[in-house]
Amino acid sequence: MIQDNNIQQPELAWPTDRVKDIALKIGSGVTPTGGAASYNESGVPLLRSQNVHFDGLHLDDVAFIADETHADMSSSQVHEHDVLLNITGASIGRCTFVPEGFGEANVNQHVCIVRSSGRTSHKFLAYFLSSPWGQDQILSSFTGASRQGLSFKELGSIRLPLPSLAEQERIATYLDASCAALDAAMAAKRRQLDTLESLWKTTTLQVLSEGLRPDVPLKDSGIESIGMIPSHWQVKQLRYAGEVNYGKTLQLEKGQTVGDGVRILTVRNITIDGQFNLEDEFYIPPDELSTSDYLQSGDLLFNWRNGSQYHIGKTAFFDLKGEFTHVSFLLRIRCQRELFPFFLRSYLFVLKNSGFFSGAKDKVNKTFNSTELNRLRVLVPPMEEQKEISLVIEKKYQEFKDLRNNIATQITTLLAYRKSLIHECITGQRRITEADVARVEKKEPDEWRSK
Repeated sequence: MIQDNNIQQPELAWPTDRVKDIALKIGSGVTPTGGAASYNESGVPLLRSQNVHFDGLHLDDVAFIADETHADMSSSQVHEHDVLLNITGASIGRCTFVPEGFGEANVNQHVCIVRSSGRTSHKFLAYFLSSPWGQDQILSSFTGASRQGLSFKELGSIRLPLPSLAEQERIATYLDASCAALDAAMAAKRRQLDTLESLWKTTTLQVLSEGLRPDVPLKDSGIESIGMIPSHWQVKQLRYAGEVNYGKTLQLEKGQTVGDGVRILTVRNITIDGQFNLEDEFYIPPDELSTSDYLQSGDLLFNWRNGSQYHIGKTAFFDLKGEFTHVSFLLRIRCQRELFPFFLRSYLFVLKNSGFFSGAKDKVNKTFNSTELNRLRVLVPPMEEQKEISLVIEKKYQEFKDLRNNIATQITTLLAYRKSLIHECITGQRRITEADVARVEKKEPDEWRSK
């Protein structure tokens, strides 16, 4: 074993070399003068970090530059078979290659071009960089938030295995077919998740709007997202069925631990589907709180302000043990006797999923403030029905969550196998024969299908 970039090199079947020794070019582009204002509706594609993914180029939101700009950026014009690697930001290390016949394109400063000298297959190089060993070397060079990104020198120093070119191409062909099958299986699983999510939203809306009693007379709720409701249900503004209050406004400090005061819940402690995630901890001294600042079991926490419209309206049902308060970006809703908290939470969930809060006012952040929430029209069935509906929704949510977790586990297993397969192939732990290539190209079953 040898050490390189503080990463232990796996046992290899072949010699190694540095990226800079097998590359004709290592370099990135620049942001065109004027930045995003210089982008056009059509022209030459400018490939940015959001376009570079492990499974290929994603061009849904590709930017375009003028031919003249493309000509001025001659040093970062891409060629077919160039390997593209993200070298800055959260997506650092993500890589792919430019397919044959792609046409003219350019890259900005966040994407690096690695152009092979012919000693290595572009596909093999891309698979290596995406492998656990390649990613470990990339990420070990990017050692902190203060760094600007992966430098060309650091990228050039990364070591890669070098089987014969014929074996590289055989490995790449095998991985192309195997990874395509795995990617298709994962895509199918993600579609299942989308279908399941849609079914859950439809089911929740139906239960909330129609109730559990069939054949009762209906009336128009006057709420576009809800439609018809049982005629004996009431509709009233939230301020007449609950109390809405802001939380504490203060500067939170990181690195706090238990014992530093009363736990204060932030926007980050509430997930998009209204569950609690307590990984981030913040506390506030008790002497800064009055009795009314403390949360009670059954309180709802409503995210009224956020930089993302998709988080506006997420609502958590508070039932945690211990003393808690909340920040000002979360509104506390305390229901009165005629409104069951879990029923209201489900109602707000339906409104959020319908896009009701996505039209929130846009200032510095998206907002749906206390005044707007107090005026929100809510459904108020008889208390007995609210509780029955809440129990049904809770049961259905648990079923939905179990199914979702099961599918997510399957995706994780397939992804882990994909990474393992690439690692085994590019290190020579799994030697690929022509028979292996023929088998996967015929789409014959592989061992991953049983996982």
